[in-house]
Amino acid sequence: MPGLNLAVDAMSATPPYEQIRMQVIDAVRSGALIPGDKLPTVRRLAEDLRLAPNTVARSYRALEQDEVIETRGRLGSFVAATGDAPHRQVQLAAVAYSDRARSWGVAPEEALAIVRAALGLGS
Repeated sequence: MPGLNLAVDAMSATPPYEQIRMQVIDAVRSGALIPGDKLPTVRRLAEDLRLAPNTVARSYRALEQDEVIETRGRLGSFVAATGDAPHRQVQLAAVAYSDRARSWGVAPEEALAIVRAALGLGS
C-alpha cells in the first residue's frame, strides 16, 4: 500500500509487533499515512512480513489503544481521524507537568532540567 513500507528486523532487540507499531506511528506523523487510509488486513501483512498473524494482530490492537487506527469490523483497519494520538497525549502530559511544576513553585529552568534528565539528554 502506498505510504506504508513496513519491514521487520529479526535481529533487533525490539519485538516485531512493536517494530510494526512504531513504523505505523512514524508513517502517520510524517504524513505518509493520513486519516482514512486503509491498512492491510492482519493476514495479508503477516504474509508480507512473514510473521504470525497474532503478531500483526497484537500491533493493530496496540495501535487501536493508542488511537492511531480504528477497526471497522469486516471493513478493515483505517488510520483514525484523530491523527497522531501519541503526540497529542505527550503534549497534554507536558502541559499538566508544567502546570504542576508552576503550582509547586519550581522554576521553569529547573523543570526543564528535570525533563531533560528524564529523557536522558543531560542538562
